[in-house]
Amino acid sequence: MPSPDQSAESDEPARSRAAVRRTYEDIGDHFSKTREYAWPEVESFVDDAGGVETALDVGCGNGRHAELLAEVADSVVGLDASRALLQAATDRVGDSVTLLQGDATRLPLASASVDLAVYVATLHHLPSQAARRASLDELARVLAPGARALVSAWSTAHDRFDADPDSDVGFDTTVDWTLPGGETVPRFYHIYTPAEFERDVADSDLRLVSLELSSGNCYGVVEPEGKRT
Repeated sequence: MPSPDQSAESDEPARSRAAVRRTYEDIGDHFSKTREYAWPEVESFVDDAGGVETALDVGCGNGRHAELLAEVADSVVGLDASRALLQAATDRVGDSVTLLQGDATRLPLASASVDLAVYVATLHHLPSQAARRASLDELARVLAPGARALVSAWSTAHDRFDADPDSDVGFDTTVDWTLPGGETVPRFYHIYTPAEFERDVADSDLRLVSLELSSGNCYGVVEPEGKRT
């Protein structure tokens, strides 16, 4: 999940992104217990990639996908905004992954330093189009030439939503998380249409290599590419 950005460059109130972070601080421990296994789409992507030097997991949560990356990469960086989720990741992966608290729109990594990346179930938590596109540009910046990444976001194709998957633009919503004892915590999501997902990638410094709809999510394999002029 992304962290809050309180700079003047942000185009939405800082409290909106701060609220996203607080949500995962509040539910992080319980949320982590429900996310034990890597998603099969991520497993397939990592398996196809083979061995690499450096891998990155943006929005690493409890480390389940960073753990997978560690099987094929010499070094792995996992980044998340939530201290609660990073603690769960530490408990899971130990020192096999370098874990950082950070912002998906300002990755604390050198340009062209990453050979393989996953950015899964995080893009849709950024509460503005500008921030989402900025995060895609940041991913492009840190990817080395020839590197690829898997980006996913919830889609209008999901059966949870009564929405037309063929629409041009998605929508913002909240989805409640229920804690033990019955308390509900609303989580912000931007629900992408496939067309909008493709467009946001096209308008970033990434090139969309392939797009798949699976389990109600858009999964895009991307690689770095300069903006078209």
